[in-house]
Amino acid sequence: MSATIIEQATPRLQRSELAVPGSSPKFFAKSATSAADMIFLDCEDAVAPDDKESARKNIIEALNDIDWGNKTMMVRINGLDTGYMYRDVIDIVENCPRLDMLLIPKVGVPADVYTVDTLVTQIEIAKKRDKRLGLEVLIETALGMANVEAIAQSSKRLEAMSFGVADYAASTRARTTVIGGANPEYGVLTDKDGDQPREFHWNDMWHYAQARMVVACRAYGLRPIDGPFGDFSDSDGYIAASKRAAILGYEGKWAIHPSQIELANQVYSPSKEEIDKAKRIMEAMEQAKKEGKGAVSLDGRLIDIASIKMAENLLQKAAQIADG
Repeated sequence: MSATIIEQATPRLQRSELAVPGSSPKFFAKSATSAADMIFLDCEDAVAPDDKESARKNIIEALNDIDWGNKTMMVRINGLDTGYMYRDVIDIVENCPRLDMLLIPKVGVPADVYTVDTLVTQIEIAKKRDKRLGLEVLIETALGMANVEAIAQSSKRLEAMSFGVADYAASTRARTTVIGGANPEYGVLTDKDGDQPREFHWNDMWHYAQARMVVACRAYGLRPIDGPFGDFSDSDGYIAASKRAAILGYEGKWAIHPSQIELANQVYSPSKEEIDKAKRIMEAMEQAKKEGKGAVSLDGRLIDIASIKMAENLLQKAAQIADG
């Protein structure tokens, strides 16, 4: 363990992050009763330019008038390069004590986060706001990915990062027009073996970006969240994408349609089998400790101190879900 100890972000359950356009208030009440762990009301991409101001007003009314239960409530503000962002932050943060977090889109450099942090800090002081607001950033550009480690250290308010696959694809000029998922052209061909037919195996074109972002998050105490999967009619594809991210260490995934909420909750929740095995690991290592051993075997496999840490992570997640 390094002598450098990184403070972990505020713990929140974030298996499913439901996106709700601020210009569609008809969806607000239904989303409040959904199974989503987190909801973000959107001022940005899901809202047409002519509807920006009305969407902001809708969001303020909804945060104050609707019972959101114990959900984490977040608002995605407009980008720093627009004329809407400052008013999003001022009007919403000043008037919405229920708000938990802000989602900053298209973050490219640490200064982008600092700008929002400074504005939020001033509002909290002026309004004597008791609840400290958290921040989540969207890494969805080549510039943001190039600076992801520095961005992860940019603010004490920062809690999570989401991977915005669609804008990231556009920024890197990837040859795709789908939001998330696989591409049949991205793969490897097996070597020639006489006259045997060669096999083509699909690969995950987003693996590098997701892996880099998860390392930055875990290195600096943040929650890594996978972004949208555009084809909400393809539940199998959504589950597969969710599992790939979960295996890398992601804590949750966006739901751009209510049908994706339960899928995300399912994938990002430990199964009963996983929980039972984690408990057995803890019991085996406790017995090893009593016997003065640093490692033992369980089901024919070596387990040691690292096994305890992995088991503890899983059991902590299970407890968090039970409490949520």
